[in-house]
Amino acid sequence: MADDGAYVQSLMPQQDTGKPKLNLVGAGSVGMTLFRRFAGSGAVDIQDIYGRDETRLAKAVSFIGAGCPVNTLAAMRPADIWFITVPDSLIADVSRDLAASRPAGPGTAIHCSGFLPAREMAPLSELGWSLASVHPVMTFADPQTSVDAFAGTYCGMEGDDDAIGCVAPILERAGARPFTIRPGGKALYHAAAVFSNNLAVVLQAIAREAWAEAGVPDEISLALNASLLASTASNVTKLGPAAALTGPAARGDWSVVERQADAVAAWHPQAGEVYRSLSPLAHRLKRTGSTLPVLDEDDGGP
Repeated sequence: MADDGAYVQSLMPQQDTGKPKLNLVGAGSVGMTLFRRFAGSGAVDIQDIYGRDETRLAKAVSFIGAGCPVNTLAAMRPADIWFITVPDSLIADVSRDLAASRPAGPGTAIHCSGFLPAREMAPLSELGWSLASVHPVMTFADPQTSVDAFAGTYCGMEGDDDAIGCVAPILERAGARPFTIRPGGKALYHAAAVFSNNLAVVLQAIAREAWAEAGVPDEISLALNASLLASTASNVTKLGPAAALTGPAARGDWSVVERQADAVAAWHPQAGEVYRSLSPLAHRLKRTGSTLPVLDEDDGGP
C-alpha cells in the first residue's frame, strides 16, 4: 500500500455528485457499522478510510462496500465530514495528527465516544472546523449484527450547531434517531447509559450468585432471573420506575431491609454495601417519584 495520495486518486477519481463526502479515521466495529449504513443510504459518498493495520483496513473496506483504503492521514483527500472512530484514549492524539496534515479552513469532524465531549478534538477547531460527538446507544460486539439492528437506534449528539446540523440528516437517512445532549452534560449522559445497561448487568450477576449460594438449582435460577427481568423491563417501560418498584425498601419495611443487608454483607461485603446504598434510594423513589434528595428530607430508613 503506497504512502501518498496518488494511490488513492488512482483508485477512485473524484466525482462531484453533490452529496457530502465522508472520510473515516479508524477501521473498527463502530466505524464499519456506521459507514456500512451510510453507504446503504445512498445519501453520501464514502471516500477514504484510514487504518494502521492493513489486514483490518482491507476487511473494513470490504465490509462497508465503499471507500478507498489509506494508511496515512496525509494521504486522505479533503472531505465534508470526517468521522474519527478510534478508542477514546486516542481521539486527542489522532485529532492533533490530523490537524497537522490539513491546511486551515472550514471542515467538520465527528467522534463517537459516549463519554468525551466534542472539544476533545480541539486541534481541529483551531483550523476552523466545527466539531460534534455522536454516540449511538447500542453495542458493537459484531459489525454485521450491529448493522442489522441499527434501524431506530438513538444517537446522542453534542457539540457545535453547524456540525450537528450537518450530521443529523445523514444519521436519519441511515435509520438512526438522533437527539441532542445539553452542553456540558456528556459525562452524566454516558453514566446514565452505564446505570441502565452495564451496572444493571452486574446486578443480575449478583442475583444469580446469591441464588446459587442459597442453594437454588442452576436451571431454576436462570428461569427466575429471566422471568423477573422480563417483567421488570415491561413494567418500567409501561408504568415508569416509581410505579414499577416493589419490595421491602419501597414499602419502608426497614426491619427486613436491615436483616437482609446483614445477610448479604456476611456473604458478599461489597454486594452488601450496594444493597444498603440502594435501599434508601428505592424508598425515596417510591415516595417522591425521584431518587434525587429533597431538602430536609427524612427517608425513614435505617
